[in-house]
Amino acid sequence: MKIQVKVTPKASRNQITGWKEGVLCLRIRGVPEKGAVNQELIAFLAKELGIAQSQIELLSGHTSRIKRLEIEGVSEKQLENALLDRHDF
Repeated sequence: MKIQVKVTPKASRNQITGWKEGVLCLRIRGVPEKGAVNQELIAFLAKELGIAQSQIELLSGHTSRIKRLEIEGVSEKQLENALLDRHDF
């Protein structure tokens, strides 16, 4: 499945802040240099969803705050359930 995420870099901790107009909003600790935020984003989402990092591919937005991801092996319903079970927003 494909999703859009909005990343706020240089956060004090990695966290999901919620959905806004169909876009998953996250705060990520990494700095926006040399792909550090992108790597941290993929690692964080993989951990939250309980999947391998190789199942998440960054399709677009390598240098943008708005990114498009392909997540293999996870349905939209599974994604929402996994994220809602761990977070209150």
